[in-house]
Amino acid sequence: MTRIFGVLAWFAGLVFFAPVAWMFLTSLHSETDAATNPPSIAAPLTLDGYAEFFNGGAWPPLLNSFSASIGSTIIVLLLAIPAAYALSIKPVEKWTDVLFFFLSTKMMPVVAALLPIYLIAQFAGMLDNISFLTLLYCSMNLPIAVWLMRSFLSEVPREILEAASIDGAGLITILRRVVAPIAMPGIAATALICFIFSWNELLFARVLTGVVAGTAPVYLTGFVTSQGLFLAKVCAAAVVVSLPVLIAGFAAQDKLVQGLSLGAVK
Repeated sequence: MTRIFGVLAWFAGLVFFAPVAWMFLTSLHSETDAATNPPSIAAPLTLDGYAEFFNGGAWPPLLNSFSASIGSTIIVLLLAIPAAYALSIKPVEKWTDVLFFFLSTKMMPVVAALLPIYLIAQFAGMLDNISFLTLLYCSMNLPIAVWLMRSFLSEVPREILEAASIDGAGLITILRRVVAPIAMPGIAATALICFIFSWNELLFARVLTGVVAGTAPVYLTGFVTSQGLFLAKVCAAAVVVSLPVLIAGFAAQDKLVQGLSLGAVK
C-alpha cells in the first residue's frame, strides 16, 4: 500500500510539474517553433526570448516588484510580531474578537475596494507610486500575518519569557532576543507567504500604476497585444518572474516546513 501511495504521489508531482517544464522548454524556442501546432519539442533551442525580455525594459518592473514585496514584508513583520505577541503571549481583553476582526477584512471582494482606493490614491497624488503600492500590500497581508504569527508565538514556552522578564529584559529585548530566535521558522514561513502574495498581486498594480511604478506581473501582461500572443517571449518572461518566488521557497524550505507545522498537532 505504501508503494502504491508513493507511485501516486510521484504521478501527481509530475502532473503539476509538467506545465512548468513545458513553459520553460517553450521559452527556449523561437517564436516560429513555439507557435507550431502541435508544438515542436525537438526544435532548436535559443535564448532569444530571454534576450528580448531583458532588453525590452524588464529591469524597472522587476526592481519595483522587489521593492514593493520586500518592503511590505518587512513592515508587515515589524507590525505583526508585536500584535501577535499581544494576542497570544500577553492576551488582551476580547482577543478572539480582535482576531476575527482582522480576518473579516479579508472577506470583502478585492474589486469592491478598487474604486475607493483608486480615489484615495488620486486625491493624495500617489497614483503610479511604488510607496503607495507598498503600503497597500502591507494592509492586505497584515491580517494574515497576525493570524499566522499568533499561532506560532503561542508555542513559545512561557517559562523562558518569565525568566527573561525576571532578569530585567524589556519588551523589545524579549521580542528580539527570546521570541524571534524561537519563532524563526514561523517568521520565515510568514515572510515567504507575504512575499509571494505581494509579488503575485496584479489587480491593484494594474490599476494604480503606470509607467513609473509598474510591477513585473503588469509588465508580463503587456506581452499579450492586439498583434497576437508572442508565446516564446511570454514563457521566458513568466519563467523570470517566477524565479524569485521559487528561489525564496527553496532557500527557506526547511524553515517553511517547520513553521507551517508549528501548532498543528501537539
